[in-house]
Amino acid sequence: MSFADLGLSDELLQVVEAAGYTEPTPIQAQAVPSVLMMRDLIGIAQTGTGKTAAFVLPMIDILGHGRRRALMPRSLILEPTRELAAQVAENFEKYGKNHDLKMALLIGGVQMGDQVKALSEGVDVLIATPGRLMDLFERGKILLTGCELLVIDEADRMLDMGFIPDIESICSKLPTQRQTLLFSATMPPPIEKLAAKFLSNPKKIEVARAATTNVNIAQHKIAVPSRKKRDVLRHLLKTDNVSTAIIFCNRKTTVRDLNKSLQRHGFASSEIHGDMDQPARLAELQRFKDGVVNILVASDVAARGLDVKGVSHVFNFDTPWHPDDYVHRIGRTGRGGASGRAFTLYSPEDAEAIENVEKLTKSKIPVFTIDGSDEPEMGEEAPARRGRSASPKAEERKPAAKRGTTRKDEAPRGDDVPRKADTPRQREEAPRRPSRHDEPRQAERRGDRRRDRHADPEPADGGWNGPVPQFLHISALS
Repeated sequence: MSFADLGLSDELLQVVEAAGYTEPTPIQAQAVPSVLMMRDLIGIAQTGTGKTAAFVLPMIDILGHGRRRALMPRSLILEPTRELAAQVAENFEKYGKNHDLKMALLIGGVQMGDQVKALSEGVDVLIATPGRLMDLFERGKILLTGCELLVIDEADRMLDMGFIPDIESICSKLPTQRQTLLFSATMPPPIEKLAAKFLSNPKKIEVARAATTNVNIAQHKIAVPSRKKRDVLRHLLKTDNVSTAIIFCNRKTTVRDLNKSLQRHGFASSEIHGDMDQPARLAELQRFKDGVVNILVASDVAARGLDVKGVSHVFNFDTPWHPDDYVHRIGRTGRGGASGRAFTLYSPEDAEAIENVEKLTKSKIPVFTIDGSDEPEMGEEAPARRGRSASPKAEERKPAAKRGTTRKDEAPRGDDVPRKADTPRQREEAPRRPSRHDEPRQAERRGDRRRDRHADPEPADGGWNGPVPQFLHISALS
């Protein structure tokens, strides 16, 4: 089957052919004719199957006939994240060259003035995140009564991010007579309920079993202690023929720290996470797409929908907390029929998370072992702890010091004042024996020591962890 068999216009077919595409993917082959027939649609497809073009292409032809009006977009596409919205906008720009269509992008992190100006001039396609759309609607800057076509993309991700109430509110403001397309990688019960409420007699298309992973991706898991993850990761980056890679972490702080570590070790890496403003995130994504850097360290804000050609590897530096995120993370590689590799580093505390991933995908992830000859070098040693032996084995051989005893290599503490000085200088400065007049002072000092021990416990190894008292000055430094 070719794109010409789908019923697309000649103007659109010319652009598709110029982009280098000759055959539609399975979801495109099934979805495009139904969308052109103005049917409601539920598309269930894993990431990387070409579902964005499955609704962008027919929408361009549908919207090619009609007139736009100020503040009243003719169609609306809802995306869960800014990156996904920007990517859909790129698709409209690429495929809509031969059509007179105006598009507006409503996302957070961008000044609202330009967005309002575009709406006031009238748009055919409005691509938005739910939060920014609701904001502009409440300000009276947009009307939804003229929307003829609604697309809810990545619906399960919308659910994860808590956007379902916003989507229900938006749908209630749209005309009852409209075409609605819903796309999702999985169909949990809340999404099924949403579809039943807002779609009319939809055609259901499922090109892959829910939560399955791409067969073109070779998956591996590596058991590794948390403190050695960076060493193992650097070893794989150097030895596994990595051309471009995305590394996913669960926390934004881990993303920042890991990126700095990779840069210190000479890797061309960059980062993207939710604490960055939108222009900075887009700039880093563009550097990655342009090949300025070949490693992108990311939080799950970038896990879904990023379509970067030629990503050879995905690394889960942290095992994802939600098993669905595993499918979407590794889906950044093995796209468009290409092969890819995915590695997940899991520590003992990640055992339950790995089990949940394998339950969801209904398959065991093969274990990847590093040969003894290929053991990674420990390039980042943990900082030595204060008061600890440099050698852990030597530390284990030393008997634990009992409270109230003094080791030979340790300065005396408390009332263990030396009774005899060994040198003339020590005899001059050695403390005198306390008299009965000193008893209240001595009792006060003992009380202070008791209070100090209660408030700030002694170090585990029995060593002194504070300034040397005056009465121990000579013996501690002799």
